[in-house]
Amino acid sequence: MSWLCHPDAVKAAMHPILAALLGSTAVLAVTKGRRRLALSRAKHPSLGGHVRMAKRVAGQIPGFAQAPDRFFAADGAPAEVARRRQAAFDRLCALYKQRFARTLALTQEVRPGLSDLQFTGSYRVPFPFAARVREQLGTGAFLQASDGPEVIDLDGNRLIDLTGSYGVNLFGYEFYKQCIAEGAAAVAELGPVLGAYHPLLADNVRRLRALSGMDEISFHMSGTEAVMQAVRLAQYHTGAQRIVRFAGAYHGWWGDVQPGIGNPVPADRTLTLAEMSERTLHVLATRRDIACVLVNPLQALHPNKAAASDNQLVGSAGRSAGADLPAYRAWLHRLADVCSGNGIVLIFDEVFLGFRLAPGGAAEYFGVRPDLVTYGKTLGGGLPVGVLAGRAALMKRWREDRPLDICFARGTFNAHPYVMGAMDAFLRRLKTPEVRSLYHGLDERWNARAAAMNEALARAGVPVQVAHLQTIWTVLYTQPAAYNWMLQYYLRAEGLALSWVGTGRLIFSLDIDDPMFAEIVRRFVAAAGAMAADGWWDTPPGLTDKGLRRGVLGRALATRLGRD
Repeated sequence: MSWLCHPDAVKAAMHPILAALLGSTAVLAVTKGRRRLALSRAKHPSLGGHVRMAKRVAGQIPGFAQAPDRFFAADGAPAEVARRRQAAFDRLCALYKQRFARTLALTQEVRPGLSDLQFTGSYRVPFPFAARVREQLGTGAFLQASDGPEVIDLDGNRLIDLTGSYGVNLFGYEFYKQCIAEGAAAVAELGPVLGAYHPLLADNVRRLRALSGMDEISFHMSGTEAVMQAVRLAQYHTGAQRIVRFAGAYHGWWGDVQPGIGNPVPADRTLTLAEMSERTLHVLATRRDIACVLVNPLQALHPNKAAASDNQLVGSAGRSAGADLPAYRAWLHRLADVCSGNGIVLIFDEVFLGFRLAPGGAAEYFGVRPDLVTYGKTLGGGLPVGVLAGRAALMKRWREDRPLDICFARGTFNAHPYVMGAMDAFLRRLKTPEVRSLYHGLDERWNARAAAMNEALARAGVPVQVAHLQTIWTVLYTQPAAYNWMLQYYLRAEGLALSWVGTGRLIFSLDIDDPMFAEIVRRFVAAAGAMAADGWWDTPPGLTDKGLRRGVLGRALATRLGRD
């Protein structure tokens, strides 16, 4: 028998091989464990950074309504305060029914057949209070006209608009009416011909390339579609699949960029990390499976937090916000350097901010050049649009050497002539001295306005303050309270129109001059003062946000266990 076949010889020969294999396995296990630990530590510690857990928690909280005897004393307020609140609530209900009668009637008529209205109407206030408020203190959803910074409802009420049309209305409604009218007239002879392009598209491409500093442009029907295409191209060209987004950021309602609550399917390729974090930079620098990083520059106002909303359960602590622009600018520069060094595509999602911060968008304002950038809303001159701009190497949708390996993207209405016409009118105006002058001293002007608002609120002695990123403001509360969401109804009674997320956000247009802003301050302070006088902020001593949240969660648990 050959010595090679001897069992001892075989054992001796296999020992170093097995040791090497076992050693490699151990090294791989340790390396993998370290990577997973690094990733876990890079996630924001809140539920916003742990989207699977957030979805599980949301799915376990049952609905319930405050009992009539608790509706005005959910914070433990004494009976006298509860009676004042109920009397104030009844007065507001009577005022709304009289002042907004036609608007409310049409809203109630349409609601059963319009699912969008059912959803938005259900999330104006925390759900324990929602049914009674919706039934007795409804908000109308219809308008018939706009006039400068004001909108006019079906009852003829003139309301100063603080919705900003969710970001569309940057320069004022009259500006966009003109863009739409000019654009429609310019393409009227062609009409809604699709597939072929109207010649105005060539002007739009030229201007957008100059504006963005990018090589190529593609047109889409919405901001969500533009983000979808940006992510798809990043995955196509890098060969990686994972997407990184930051806790609290919004990038449209497409599943892969909106994991967690609201998404019925898991977004397993998406990592939700903490913004302005060294641990996040480490993950981005060391992993090889990340295709792109999505940045919504609006997050400078509230890093790692979603926009404040009146549908938060109760309390005031969840509304913390404030823009530290030097710190955020430094973060974006470091982020761009790390992405560039590791072959990760950096995408700026400017669909919401658009050109609010600067004529060249947030990329110009912060001095960062992303690889891809998406636009929407205001760029359409008042009509729906999504735009993707990027470097030529990333925008290409096919491979010359493999003709069947393509990155598919289609859209029937991607360059609709009427949208191209309104966009052309918008981009031409953007270059005019009149519009450019609106950007001069923009930071200083809106910093001064926010300071003036906060000073007026402080003088009035109300527990309300504002934080801002230029023309985008968030309302904050300086003491724990269960009824902050009532402020939106007092504001509307004073003639201030807000979006369906209520007092969470105010969006100003640049046609609001100093006298109009002074009137906004007067009305805002009057609304907050009236709410204070009616007892909504007369909270028991020792009340805390934690205590309020525990009370709601305790009631939810009792409901789930059938003990309520």
